[in-house]
Amino acid sequence: MQQSVSRPIRRLGALVLGIGLLATHAPDPARALESSAGTLRIETIATGLTEPWAIGFLPDGSVLVTERGGRLVRIAGGEVAEVAGLPDVAAVGQGGLLDLMVPRDFAESREIFLSYARAQGRGEGTALGVGRLSEDGTRLEGFREIFAMAPGARGGRHFGSRIVEGPEGHLFLTIGDRGEDRSAQDLGRHEGSVLRLNRDGTVPGDNPFAGQPGARPEIWSYGHRNPQGAALDLEGRLWINEHGARGGDEVNLIEKGANFGWPVISYGRHYSGLKIGEGTAKPGMEQPRHYWDPSIAPSGLAIYSGALWPQWRGHLFSGSLNSGFLSRLDPDSGFAEERLEAPQTGRLRDVREGPDGAIWFLSVTNGALYRLLPETGQ
Repeated sequence: MQQSVSRPIRRLGALVLGIGLLATHAPDPARALESSAGTLRIETIATGLTEPWAIGFLPDGSVLVTERGGRLVRIAGGEVAEVAGLPDVAAVGQGGLLDLMVPRDFAESREIFLSYARAQGRGEGTALGVGRLSEDGTRLEGFREIFAMAPGARGGRHFGSRIVEGPEGHLFLTIGDRGEDRSAQDLGRHEGSVLRLNRDGTVPGDNPFAGQPGARPEIWSYGHRNPQGAALDLEGRLWINEHGARGGDEVNLIEKGANFGWPVISYGRHYSGLKIGEGTAKPGMEQPRHYWDPSIAPSGLAIYSGALWPQWRGHLFSGSLNSGFLSRLDPDSGFAEERLEAPQTGRLRDVREGPDGAIWFLSVTNGALYRLLPETGQ
């Protein structure tokens, strides 16, 4: 199995933000950034966001962004407006309003899917719900919860919570181990797993553990620590990136029913420096396709189509929450890494390819939405 590791390398030079088509402030002059694909520029789309978490693109050219504190905003025509009609959100620790997903049939259904932390007794759990965006884009109508993880988790960490629409219309939802590492090996709990659901929240009959006594039937894969990014590749396969502890962040290609080993195997160590589990490999447990040591705290994941940069077709783009760069990984070259670093890339939470072929990303540090373009791009 192909596998690689990233360790510190020299980073690329900085650039200053450019003019955004939807920018909500006076534009700054652009400066160039040299990359392996030529000169790039960054455009500012919106600023003034508070802990932005996820990006969603609408057919009319507007953009949705979630904020962890519980706000959903729509950015259009140079304006940022709040969308009403959201569920009650428990903004506790790392939880809150998290991912959003605009399905492929949005033009007909107008449905928006949201993942979020909600109160569950003495703790909080990850939930998934859906509502219909009003014709004027100002509210979600008829929002309903379609899934909530089984109660029991009490920590405020590792909610995971990316949503991906699968090739056949199923929904994949990631859930972290909630800081209770051994739960990731317990099929009777949702923690530390990738779930697969029907669009209405019911369980597909061909899920690997459907009908297995004591197992949660929604589980598609398990043994995950904290999946913070998820995307389909150009063949329709699901990939995730996830946090290790002290080192051992991973990129994984998800397989039906697979056990990805946490916390039995890991390429990292506990924050105390102590060894994790039994080592780096064990029969019956999957190996990562790539891992980072030291940790970059990966978040957000996009697998690029090649629309504006054909040489980057199929490459993985991941944000970093602790090192201030956008990571590009080439799976055809052993996951060789290029790190794109700029004033705009501090603490990146989400990375997406937009309908325009640009690479869009959210900076928590700057409270801003940006897009990356060729110097002579749109």
